Amino acid sequence: MMRLLFFEVAIMHSASVSAEQPDPLRWRILAVLLATTFMSLVSVSIVNVALPSIEHSLHASRSDLQWVLSGYALTFGVVLVAAGRAGDIFGRGGIFIVGVLVFISSSVVAGLAPSPNWLNGARFMQGIGSGLINPQGLGMIQQYFRGAERGRAFGFFGSMVGLSVAFGPVVGGVLIALGGADLGWRLAFLVNVPVAAVIIFLAWRWFPRPLIGFNCDGHGAAKWLKALAALDPIGSLLLGLAVLCGLLPFVETHVSHWIWLLLPTALLLVWLWVQWERYYARSGRTPMVELSIFSTPSFANGSLIMMLYFLGMTSVWVIVAIYMQEAAGKSALQAGLVGIPAALLSAYAANWAGKRVHRLGRGIVIGGIWLGIAGMVLSVLVIYLQSQGFISVWWLVASLSLVGLAQGSVISPNQTLTLEEVPIQYAGSSGAIMQTGQRIGTSIGIAVITAVFFGTLHHASWAVALSSGFVMIALVLALALVFAYKDFYQRQKALAD
Repeated sequence: MMRLLFFEVAIMHSASVSAEQPDPLRWRILAVLLATTFMSLVSVSIVNVALPSIEHSLHASRSDLQWVLSGYALTFGVVLVAAGRAGDIFGRGGIFIVGVLVFISSSVVAGLAPSPNWLNGARFMQGIGSGLINPQGLGMIQQYFRGAERGRAFGFFGSMVGLSVAFGPVVGGVLIALGGADLGWRLAFLVNVPVAAVIIFLAWRWFPRPLIGFNCDGHGAAKWLKALAALDPIGSLLLGLAVLCGLLPFVETHVSHWIWLLLPTALLLVWLWVQWERYYARSGRTPMVELSIFSTPSFANGSLIMMLYFLGMTSVWVIVAIYMQEAAGKSALQAGLVGIPAALLSAYAANWAGKRVHRLGRGIVIGGIWLGIAGMVLSVLVIYLQSQGFISVWWLVASLSLVGLAQGSVISPNQTLTLEEVPIQYAGSSGAIMQTGQRIGTSIGIAVITAVFFGTLHHASWAVALSSGFVMIALVLALALVFAYKDFYQRQKALAD
């Protein structure tokens, strides 16, 4: 009988295989995931230094520029959990490749954008592409790696995050210097095209593609409908709308005071989502998120730590880039160079921590957060001394190097510790829940901390404004530290019992 094979639709049989013996392709798969992570995160951090060029080239307003940053984060956060669940059900490799195709197509549109509206539309689509990609990466690391190897894999992942976030502004600065204000920022998007082509080719070759056939007699259609029902479309819609309502007031703060009414709407939608997920589970079906994972202390604490950490730390490089260019009179390339030592140290720390996280546990994360707080305190001191004419602004390179060590010591070890007790069949959706917390933290942090930064600037000097931002970040990190210690003592108690 005639059978039309559809690309990757299956409950992951390979997950059970990899639980018994390591997949020989796992390191190749990891290499593709790391390359994709680098591409997608560089595209985010490049924009920080490209905004002045975009403003000049497209005659963009401040609101347009805000959406260049926020629109990506908004759609990224909205689709994360549904995309993670889709990967759990239909197969992570296929969803991953679709995400890369969406990402690269939107990068081309962004690079050729004739107006701010075209650029922002492309950024929305880039966010969707990244939202499809990222949960699959975390899910596949969970699927293909076990024990100490998983810690090493997350360590490599964290190293790539640190390198990409810091090298992005440098790459952007170089491209803007080579192409000029009109062409340079476009190259910052178009440079993704050849990289993505290689990624898609290798993913097609190496990623597993279990298939479900679609038979003429309808059996295949029944399997498709069953798989789509398992995706829990109503739960996906409710949670997506909740995230949208929760993020929108922070990314579009100047529209109207009424927009803040979306926050209680978001809470209502979260409540409705929880009730729906409970009903869905009681009816004998599989919900998009197994709510019982929130009763696992390691997952609940780790997700809160990650959200608070991103709420604070994401804004560091945004306000530093603004200060270096607007106050210190440095070029986009020079502003990007400030983060290079931090990037290298972040990569080293992530690799070091990944090899030791199963032995040292939450203590690594606690130490990393303390390093971040120290970096902020020393940066305030550097800015004060620089404003008095005692030292150069380039001393920020040294103080922000502690931020790099913090990045590597917190992000990848926290991912390992947060997801270690999550069942493999929920690896994608639970990882996406954690990443959604990151997106919420990032959006709120950028909105609040930049608001403090610019609000202070209206009444004080650039030095005071930047210092105010650093102090706010340190306070948020201190709150993350509370939950890190909470998890540490809960783990100690569980071991003692």
